[in-house]
Amino acid sequence: MLNVYLLRHGQTAWNADGNRYCGRTDLPLTPKGLEQAQLAAAQLQNVTFDAVYSSPLERAYKTAQLASGNLPVTTDERLIEADFGLWEGKRKEEFIPENEALWQDWCQDPMQTKAGGTGETAGEVIARVDDFYMSLVKKHPSGNVLTVAHNGVNRFYLAYKLGMPVRNYRKFVIDNSSVTMFELDAAGELSLVHLNSKL
Repeated sequence: MLNVYLLRHGQTAWNADGNRYCGRTDLPLTPKGLEQAQLAAAQLQNVTFDAVYSSPLERAYKTAQLASGNLPVTTDERLIEADFGLWEGKRKEEFIPENEALWQDWCQDPMQTKAGGTGETAGEVIARVDDFYMSLVKKHPSGNVLTVAHNGVNRFYLAYKLGMPVRNYRKFVIDNSSVTMFELDAAGELSLVHLNSKL
């Protein structure tokens, strides 16, 4: 059984500014985000990690470095945040009035609806993230692994693996630099141990 410690990256300027949708835009951590990553390191200090993986985006990579105590970090494109299309950089209050029907389609069926009209579907995101974790558990059938990714991809994956309708992904609250821990068996079956834990 593999123990996966899953983090959302620390705060960025867009997180702090009314929670603007930040997909592929490569923003750094704020000073608060750096502090959050250090708090995660304190929370994880008694865990010995066999490997550390992160999204290639700077906010995730830096969080992984700090939270792991500066262990080597392997980046993987499959962990990158969702492509939010025309919603990128905007708050919901800004983009919903631009195309309310698209937002309703997304809320009802994100598995088939492209985010922002031109981005990824949740189904596309889940396919690549699930592929990452299946390859991970083959490489690390047991032990402890730290993975740092993003709010969208983390919630889509958890909803899918826990058998929830993926449209309910927003019912998960995953704060910046919080720790979610789950077990993965050789078949990729997930058992959630704790969610959104932080000091």
